[in-house]
Amino acid sequence: MTINLQPKTDRGRWIFGLCAIFSIYTIYYLLFQDSPMAEHINRKMRHIIKFGATFMVYLLGTFYLGKLKDEWMDLLWHTIHISGLVVIVSIGLFDWVFGMVSMPTKLFAASIQEFLISPVLYVGMGIINKKVL
Repeated sequence: MTINLQPKTDRGRWIFGLCAIFSIYTIYYLLFQDSPMAEHINRKMRHIIKFGATFMVYLLGTFYLGKLKDEWMDLLWHTIHISGLVVIVSIGLFDWVFGMVSMPTKLFAASIQEFLISPVLYVGMGIINKKVL
């Protein structure tokens, strides 16, 4: 007997994707961002962890939104995430190669990363999709 974890409806897929993204977001904040241990992680490893969490959310959203029939959601998801990832990776590479970036630049990158990792974009796209179609 096998258990199929993939829901059969678009709504079920969307909810499953939301739960997966919310789990990544929660784990990231509990174990890394708000953890006292995060202060002891070197700068480059923090960049890798932040990028990894953001990229995992991007892949989960791509997987679950890509299975929906609404192609515009998939295109919007890719456009927002790839643009945001290009910006924060560019800032991160500058930080790695040339040294510390200014505090306003760090805060800008952190706000982009927060937007990309949080489930708010995923939920917003679901609400817009439900109202428009």
